[in-house]
Formats: sequence, C-alpha cells, structure tokens
Amino acid sequence: MRCCVCLFHRTLRCPQSKMAAGEGGGRAPCLSFSSPGPLGNVHPSNSTHSSAASNGGSADATVGPQGAAGHSNPQPGPGGSGGAGVAAGTQPSTRNSTPQTAAESATNAGMAAGEMTTSATNMTATTTPTASPAAAPGTPSSLLSASAPASVLVYREPVYNWQATKSTVKERFAFLFNNEVLSDVHFLVGKGMGVQRIPAHRFVLAVGSAVFDAMFNGGMATTSTEIELPDVEPAAFLALLKFLYSDEVQIGPETVMTTLYTAKKYAVPALEAHCVEFLKKNLRADNAFMLLTQARLFDEPQLASLCLENIDKNTADALAAEGFTDIDLDTLVAVLERDTLGVREVRLFGAAVRWAEAEAQRQQLQPTPENKRRVLGKALALIRFPLMTIEEFAAGPAQSGILTDREVVSLFLHFTVNPKPHVEFIDRPRCCLRGKECSITRFGQVESRWGYSGTSDRIRFSVNRRIFVVGFGLYGSIHGPTDYQVNIQIIHTDSNTVLGQNDTGFSCDGSANTFRVMFKEPVEILPNVNYTACATLKGPDSHYGTKGMRKVTHESPATGTKTCFTFCYAAGNNNGTSVEDGQLPEPCDYQGIDIYTMPFELQGCGP
Repeated sequence: MRCCVCLFHRTLRCPQSKMAAGEGGGRAPCLSFSSPGPLGNVHPSNSTHSSAASNGGSADATVGPQGAAGHSNPQPGPGGSGGAGVAAGTQPSTRNSTPQTAAESATNAGMAAGEMTTSATNMTATTTPTASPAAAPGTPSSLLSASAPASVLVYREPVYNWQATKSTVKERFAFLFNNEVLSDVHFLVGKGMGVQRIPAHRFVLAVGSAVFDAMFNGGMATTSTEIELPDVEPAAFLALLKFLYSDEVQIGPETVMTTLYTAKKYAVPALEAHCVEFLKKNLRADNAFMLLTQARLFDEPQLASLCLENIDKNTADALAAEGFTDIDLDTLVAVLERDTLGVREVRLFGAAVRWAEAEAQRQQLQPTPENKRRVLGKALALIRFPLMTIEEFAAGPAQSGILTDREVVSLFLHFTVNPKPHVEFIDRPRCCLRGKECSITRFGQVESRWGYSGTSDRIRFSVNRRIFVVGFGLYGSIHGPTDYQVNIQIIHTDSNTVLGQNDTGFSCDGSANTFRVMFKEPVEILPNVNYTACATLKGPDSHYGTKGMRKVTHESPATGTKTCFTFCYAAGNNNGTSVEDGQLPEPCDYQGIDIYTMPFELQGCGP
C-alpha cells in the first residue's frame, strides 16, 4: 500500500487541469515533519485544488461521475462532523449533488470509524474491491475513476468547524502551527536532502517578529509563496514557529544553539532569553569553553561572563574537556588574559600546546614547534612564564621548541639573577580566589626615612580565622619615582618553613602611599598559628610607619565576618621593624574566604 502522506502531498502539487487530463507527473518526495500537527497528521491544504480529503471527503472525489474534474463539497453532518470519510462504494459528491441526510452522514461516519486503524500519521486508507481493473502502480488517487477502489483518509479530528472545538485564541493559533489550514506561505527549510516544506501564516509571523513583518509588509515585501531558508535548521525553525504560535518553548541540548541563532535572526528576543537561560542552567566545566565560543559568536555578554566565571572556578577541568581544543584563537586569548584562572601556569602552557596541535591540524599544517608558535600567535605572549618555578620552566617550555633561544635565556636569567632583567612576558600573578579584595593597615602615621642594607624587615602575626594572603603593601622612596627590587616571604614560624615567596620588584611615585607586591599564588593562613611576614628590599631610603597597633580587626562588608590580626615582634635580624614602627604595613577578601594584601609597612624602629 502506498504512503498516504505521499499521495496527499502529490495531490496538492497537481493542478486540476492536469489531473483531469491524467497527467500525474513525477512523484513528490515524502516530506518529513519534525512533529505532527494538532490533528496528529499532515494537515490538508486550503487550496482550491486540494483533494477532497482536505474537506473531509474521499480522496477520489475530484472526479465526477462522467470523469470530469470537479470540486468536492461534502456537507457537514450533525455536530459539524462534515463526514469523517466516504464509505467505500459511496458516490462522491459534486458541486450540484444533493446534500446527505443526517442519518446518511452518521452511517458513513460510523462505517469509516469502524475501519480506522492506527498509523504513524493517524490516517488510514481503506479500499473495497470492485469488478474494475486495478489502477497501475503509482497512479495518484485523484486520477482513479469512480469505479476504481476508493481511498478514504480518516482523521482523528475533523477539519471542518475546527474553530468550535477551540475555546481560546491561544488554542486556535496553536492549532494552526505547522498546519496547511489557512496557510498562505511555505518555507523550504534546510538544504540538501534535509529540506523540509513548512506551512505558515503571514499574519501570525508578522505579529511575532519585526523581521517577518518587514519581509511580508515592508517596502520591499516578498510576494513569493515559497521562501527558501538554507541557513536554518528545520528543528530550530519549527521551535521558533511553535513559540510564535503558542508561546510554548521547545528546546533541548541538541537544538538550543540553532534555536538561539534562529531567534536572533528573526528578532524574537523572548525566545533568545529562554535559550540563554537554558544554557545557563546546563553550564558545566566540560562545556564551558564550547558555550563561551557560542556566546561570543552570538554576542551574548551575560552568558559569556558566566562561562568565564565557571572557567575561573574550574580551570583544570575546563582545560581538560574535549571541547577546549575546538575553540577559536580569540576565545583562547580572552581566557589567557584573565588574572583569575585557578591553575598553575605550567598547566596553562600545556593546554595551549594541545590547542596549537589541534589548530595546526585544522589548518593542514604539520605540528612542528614553528607551526605551533605560528598558530598560537598573540596567545603565546599571554602565558606568564615568570610565574613558573625554574624546574617547571626547564622541564617544559624551555624544551618545547616553541620559545626562541633568546626568550629561553632571558627567562632563565629572570629565574636566577638579581636584579632581574626585563622579560617580554607578563609576571603579574594570577589570583584564583574570587571575591572583593580587602587590605588592612597596622600603622597610624607615616614618617621618613627608612634605610636598607640587605637585612630583611620582619613581623610576626596570627589571625583568628582562615584567610589567604596574596601580597604585601610596601612603602616607597622618599626621593621621588624609584624602582625597588624585593623578595617577599611568608614563613611558618614554628617550623621555619617558607610557605610562599616571590622575587620581584615594584615602582613607586615618591608618595607616602603603599605599593602592592604580590605572591605568585595565594598563601593559606590558618587560625591561631604564628607566621612571619618578611620583605627584603634593595633600593633608596623609603617612608616608614609609626604608631603601630598590636591588634587590627577588619569586618567584611559583604558578610559582616570579623578577622582579627595580632602582630608581634620578630626576634633576630629584622632591620628594625617592630609592632610600633617599620615596614610591612598591609592583607584581601573573596566570597567567604578572606584574602588579604597585608600592610607590610614593615619599615620601622623596633623596641
């Protein structure tokens, strides 16, 4: 038995004159709809050349008793049924035929209902054998003579008077979604073998989209009844129409990005918002890079910001995800520029090398060190090699072949000598802890002058709760703008273990302000444990602090949590810094974990 859907659509495509002449033409392809219409089947056409089935009559009712073409005109039975179908052997109605009685309509409807079987399209074709010879294979039902077997299309719900069954405007418009009834335009969506022909209604589309309004009603409005959309996915276009017709949102993981593209193309911001919200709810470390690329492509800054925050919090997992190597160069650069990535720099370099290998393959290049450097481009300069340990650098980047000999030598000198030579790479630490940074100061007044002879300024301290120290604030020169070389450390006092240190430098402007000097990574400080803050400066005389406080309490503005610092004199060589006077004046706070830039106003005169 031939596909009823194919027969139905072929009938729609055949002009009445050709049907009368017996010209069937080639068979139209069976169209695949992503979802059935409200009737549960492919909906009938409202065209004057549609088959009789579209009005509730038999599929062969276009041929009159004399074989001439005619229009079907079935009359509604009781309750607006319109005749669910014409029973086998019933003479088809013509324009001038006598209307059926109510009893005849009920009888025919009952006979059709008794023969109904369940099918994928909710339509059945029933035939009754007669003495006439069978039609040739492939002959459309509209071309069969009245004596040939009658094909009967049975609908789950009658098309005639469908309005009476819909009590609200929303239900009536939802009924028209993907429905040939009253349609006045068709979209050929997709390309190649995946093209789908989707019916629509100009009025509904124009009401829901300014783009469609301009397309149908603007100064250069189209008059075509078929519009090709090769750049749109059928499933996404149907999701857009579903929203315009009924306010229903039908998106899933497989269609959300194409639906977002379609919603943007046709200026439907409400559907855009639903797509973005869906992506937010499904954002994870393993898809953060993929969604970040799409958010940048579709100009969704809010979604892009959420993706970057997720990458900051789960940097290692995000870099290990399969989708990381598929991102574009601009997205890679946007990530490497961030100061808040929570991963060691050597792992960032390894991830960048993996990306370069994948990009070289996409560009059909051999993955040689030279080609890796070429595809990395400006991203290479964003790897902060000075933040690595000398062992990490020597084992990885120095042997990769990606860096030039001059860059390798320069970085080795940076790791091993003082004063440190200038390098072309950023040496600003990344802080992987997030929140509002806070600083405290332990001095009440600033004075001049504090000298340096190679001895470290030191002060002991403890806190009442767990925090992270990311750096110190240090006083600068009294002689105007100057550069200092400095080594900063935090030492566990009882074990004399160095927990964090950095050989770096800072520039001051000659003012009495403090200047930030950061650790490579935040240093965890546990409650009620003694630590020693240490800074060794090389440079001219500087300002220093006086009237120091033994206890300093800081209250977090976000949570109201109080953190109490207790400062004590550090015995031994301390360059004179004490609780009352000296260097090392200033510590920071992030989302429940306090991170302090300590007042390392460590210069001062000790008791």
